[in-house]
Amino acid sequence: MSNRDGSQRSHVRRYDSDEQEAYLNLWRTYDRLKAYEEEVFTTVGLSAQQYNALRLLQIVHPATLTVQGIGAKLISRAPDMTRLLDRLEQRGWITRTRREDNRRVVDVAITSAGLQLLKQLADRVIACHERQLGHLSSSELRTLSDLLIKARSPHEEIGGPWDPEQLVRSRPLNSKQALETNRE
Repeated sequence: MSNRDGSQRSHVRRYDSDEQEAYLNLWRTYDRLKAYEEEVFTTVGLSAQQYNALRLLQIVHPATLTVQGIGAKLISRAPDMTRLLDRLEQRGWITRTRREDNRRVVDVAITSAGLQLLKQLADRVIACHERQLGHLSSSELRTLSDLLIKARSPHEEIGGPWDPEQLVRSRPLNSKQALETNRE
């Protein structure tokens, strides 16, 4: 094989294994796609994890989730849930209530201001996802999702919220349907 200048290309392996190549490609892809979400969330002083916590609370609203319940369902682990929730509470987007029957358990609820923030961000989040992955077909997106679930499956807690056996996968909404759902 030749380089652009016509010289011979050496056959140095770029990766130690197929697994390493896949992992590094996954990591690079995450880094490139993360930049788009940071553009959206930094405009309102949110991190992706804080947004994720608000979305989880929106799903169960008007009910609550415990701090541990939020931590278990987050897309990526949050090493300091207390600090993450402190920031959301200081901004008026959540409330926390210690249970009377068990003072160690704290219930977390999204506030109307938190719901309003998510409504305000809905159009931008949909546009962000379209910028990130809109160049892929629905079939390619489904295949990608299936492969990612398969790749992490042996590393998920059995019976946990991300256990592939526990995931209920409904037909994905198209962007317009998702936008209408988030506006409600």
